Amino acid sequence: MKKKIALVTGGYSGEAVISYKSAITVGNNIDTSRFDFYKIDITPTEWAFINENNERSEVNRQDFSIIDKGIKICFDAILLCIHGTPGEDGKLQGYFDMLNIPYTSCDAATSAITFNKRYTVAVASFSGIDVAKSVHLFKHTPVSVDVIGEQLKMPVFVKPNNGGSSIGMSKVNELSELETAIQKAFKEDNQVLVEEYIKGREFTIGVFKSKGEITTLPITEIITKKDFFDYEAKYQGLSEEITPALLESDFANAIRMAATKAYQVLNCRGVVRIDFILNESNGRPYMLEINTVPGQSAASIIPQQVKAMGWQLKDFYTSIIEEALL
Repeated sequence: MKKKIALVTGGYSGEAVISYKSAITVGNNIDTSRFDFYKIDITPTEWAFINENNERSEVNRQDFSIIDKGIKICFDAILLCIHGTPGEDGKLQGYFDMLNIPYTSCDAATSAITFNKRYTVAVASFSGIDVAKSVHLFKHTPVSVDVIGEQLKMPVFVKPNNGGSSIGMSKVNELSELETAIQKAFKEDNQVLVEEYIKGREFTIGVFKSKGEITTLPITEIITKKDFFDYEAKYQGLSEEITPALLESDFANAIRMAATKAYQVLNCRGVVRIDFILNESNGRPYMLEINTVPGQSAASIIPQQVKAMGWQLKDFYTSIIEEALL
C-alpha cells in the first residue's frame, strides 16, 4: 500500500511566497507510483487541505488528519515546504513529534538553533568550524554603535538573526551608517546579527542523508550583481549561480568537509543548504548559515545541484521521504 504524505506549505511569514513556489516543484516531482500526497496550506488564519479541485477543507489539528472524498486520511510522513516560521524554526516539528508523525526536516531543537543565525555559528565555532566575528543584538537591550564599533571592524553585515531569505539585510561600510541598518533589521526581527565582512568568494552546498549516509551535493558559487546576496539577489535575478562551481579541488574538499561536519555537529536531517565564504586571506571556508528547509522552486539552488549530480528530482525527493520513514 502506498504511503500517505502531507506536502505542507504556506507559513506565517513573508517567506510564504517562496514556500508556495517550492511546493509546486516538489509536488510535480513526487513519485505518485509510490506515494499518495496531499497538499496542506498552513496560514495564520487556517490550516487547510487543498484537493485536486482546489477546494479547501479544515485540517483536524488534534491528530493532523483530513477528510478526502469522505475518507479520513492520517499521514505516514510530512514533507515540509515551509520557509520561515512555523516550519523552519522547530514549532511544527515539535507538534509533529507530539503526534509521532515523522517529517523530512531537522528535529525541533536543531531547527530552532539553526533558525537563529548567531546560535548556529556559535555551535559551529565551538566544534572548530571557521565563522565570522559577530555581535548579537536584542531589541529589549540596546547597544550603542560605538560599543559595536569597538568589537568589530568595518565593513559589517547587519541582518535579522532569524529567518533565511535575507529580508532586512544591509552591508555597512561606515560606523555612521550602522544605526540605520540596525533599525531596518529590527523591523523584521527582535534579534539582529552584526557580522564582520569577510572578503572572498561565496559558495553554497546542499547536504542530505540517505540510507544513513551523509552526501554533499555539487557546490554552487554565488556571484551577486549587488554588494551582497540579499533577498533581491536571491529571488529577483540579481545574482549568477554557477553549478557546479569552478573551484580548485583542495578548496572544494575543504567546503565539503566543513559542510559534512556542520551537518553532523548540528544533528541535521533531510536536506539542508549551508552557505560559506572562502576567505581570500587564508583560503579557508567560513560558514555563514544553515538553511534547514532550503528553497525548492524551479530557480532554487538545491534543484540545480541535484541535476548537476545527475539525479532526477523525483529520485531525490523519494530518497528524502524514505529517509524520514525509516
